[in-house]
Amino acid sequence: MTNSLFDLSGKVAVVSGAAQGLGQATALAVAEHGADVALVDRNVEGAEATAQTIGALGRQVMVAGTDVSDPDAIADLFRQVDAKFGRVDFLGNIAGDGHLAKPEDLLIEDLHRVLQNLVVGRFSMCQQAGRRMLAQGRGSIMNIGSLASTTALGRGHTAYSMSMGAVIQMTRELSTEWSSRGVRVNAVTPAQVTNPSLIARMQQDPELEAKFIRGIPAGRMGQPADIKGLAVLLASDASEWITGAIIPMDGGNLAMNAGGTPGHEGGEVQSFRTENSLQ
Repeated sequence: MTNSLFDLSGKVAVVSGAAQGLGQATALAVAEHGADVALVDRNVEGAEATAQTIGALGRQVMVAGTDVSDPDAIADLFRQVDAKFGRVDFLGNIAGDGHLAKPEDLLIEDLHRVLQNLVVGRFSMCQQAGRRMLAQGRGSIMNIGSLASTTALGRGHTAYSMSMGAVIQMTRELSTEWSSRGVRVNAVTPAQVTNPSLIARMQQDPELEAKFIRGIPAGRMGQPADIKGLAVLLASDASEWITGAIIPMDGGNLAMNAGGTPGHEGGEVQSFRTENSLQ
């Protein structure tokens, strides 16, 4: 039996990016704890596969192939959710496309496209869900950001990192505006979590995975299932007094930052004196 503190029975979740990765894991997690779910993904076939799993749990489910960079399409999505479910209790705001390019080569049209995807689209999803949550006096939004909002990644991530910084500040602003009216807004900031596009990049660069793991004290890449506990926590009444939080999901990456060395494998640890520089 589901612990009542985490029971999502009778609640409705809208989850973008639900065909795979963090979106799929989020959708499955809230459904496993009782929520009905609207699955949003341009990959309709993949979202339908997720829907079959959720339907087998006895939950109500709908699938929409919405382009989450298009505010008009997002407005139509929420009208479909209104017709199907009549309420929105949780938004897993996950889908959105980035673009890699050296900053000196980044085309302004590509920058606009990433900002449209990750900032304007994410805000539009929050706005549509937020209006409904405000009307019913309660609800929870989980934005997916990135550690790129806090620390620079390099490797051509300028447009992505700029956008993620905006998502984090948007989260804080919406929380400040809406929390007194019952709507909580938080963000989760993952480090590198395996997904098809990241796997393809690692296959192209055999040294990339080891480079990532050197910055993760937990010693492994993130997996989509790592989001499940956080998603249920933030969707449920267990997090009723958590809002405006920026929650790292990173295996210790942010805590270590660039100045640490994960673990110490044998040998003697020597002391050193710092003189305004990293050693």
